[in-house]
Amino acid sequence: MPERLPSEIDHLFRHESGRIVATVARIFGLHNLALAEDVVQDAFSRALEVWKIRGMPDNPAAWLMTAARNRALDALRRERTVRTFAPEVDHLLRSEWTAAPALVEEFGAGQVKDDMLRMMFSCCNPALSQAAQLAVILNILCGFTAAEIAAAFFASPAALEKRLARAKKSLSETPSLFDIGDAAQFTTRLPTVHGALYLLFNEGYHGASSRGAIRAELCHEAMRLAGLLLEHPLGRTPASFALAGLMAFNAARLPARTSASGDLVTLVQQDRSRWDASLMARGFALLDASASGTQVSEYHLEAAIASVHAEATGLQDTDWSRIVSLYDLLLALNPSPVVALNRAIAVAEASGPAAGLKELAALDAPESFQRYPFYQAALGELTLRCGMADDARQHFQAALAMARNSMERQFLQERLRQVQIS
Repeated sequence: MPERLPSEIDHLFRHESGRIVATVARIFGLHNLALAEDVVQDAFSRALEVWKIRGMPDNPAAWLMTAARNRALDALRRERTVRTFAPEVDHLLRSEWTAAPALVEEFGAGQVKDDMLRMMFSCCNPALSQAAQLAVILNILCGFTAAEIAAAFFASPAALEKRLARAKKSLSETPSLFDIGDAAQFTTRLPTVHGALYLLFNEGYHGASSRGAIRAELCHEAMRLAGLLLEHPLGRTPASFALAGLMAFNAARLPARTSASGDLVTLVQQDRSRWDASLMARGFALLDASASGTQVSEYHLEAAIASVHAEATGLQDTDWSRIVSLYDLLLALNPSPVVALNRAIAVAEASGPAAGLKELAALDAPESFQRYPFYQAALGELTLRCGMADDARQHFQAALAMARNSMERQFLQERLRQVQIS
């Protein structure tokens, strides 16, 4: 998509680019992914030229799809002698008499409906690393530029460009988009899709981007793609419902996670009247829908923890013992340092700061996690509550030195200031 777009149509292009690229890639074949992206880029550029003069049409999404279809036909006329296309339509695209009618049919609403889901499963090829999967999802399906993705994942633009190029080259070695009608393959790849969407949401909710600690647009893109997953019969699994419920619960808190001046606000200080009631209700509905079946995933447990917070009017009536129990189950299922850190914080709320510090001391975390700013910040909070102001000051200073963006720095500077005047 174009690097810079007028703000009033940027949102539209982000949402439509993935759908159109997926459709063109289905017709051209995934081995022609670069050509499909060029076709869509041309269609968007044409839209900018025309809309500046005539204004935005009543149905801009349909306009864009038609423009992409016309650009695809132009590309076919140029490339049909040197390329092959998707196996199921290649013979139709090679004739001037059948190419245009075939494109009209292939761009029809019925054909387009599942294209984004097919592309999402294609991007989540287990042969790609998780970082590469997320990069191509954001680039192809969500319309993010390489520079934006680099900022979101704390990578250099040059390194991100190389990662994207390698991932797309790997994708282009497959002739067709993923077949979402293949139940066995769908089920095999579904956990990878879940993991990618989970990481995408989390990167928006509390990621490492230098642009800010909260990237709401990443959260919304993850929720949109999770919704697509639930529209497909094979995607409506308990884990899919639980993941979507977790996203809904956490997204409900987004309006309260920052102050009017843009500063981070902790759960303790959040104005819960600003939590989105409709999203919380959706979270409970999705969590209920996830209760079928016999398997419990990490998404079930995290959504259950989020539901306990949603049920409480404040910290004082939060069922912290239940949260600790849920974290015990989650830690057994997913023994990660982040889960252990969150469990220790819950223990501190349930049994006092000294108990929480004991849990943190027992945390067997890798050295890289020691540099996670909110690990040091948690130590600062709990040592301060234990009356050890000097230790708390050191931990907050360490956390501040590790801050990854201005929002984190502002938050930690304020905590350090409060310790120094206490």
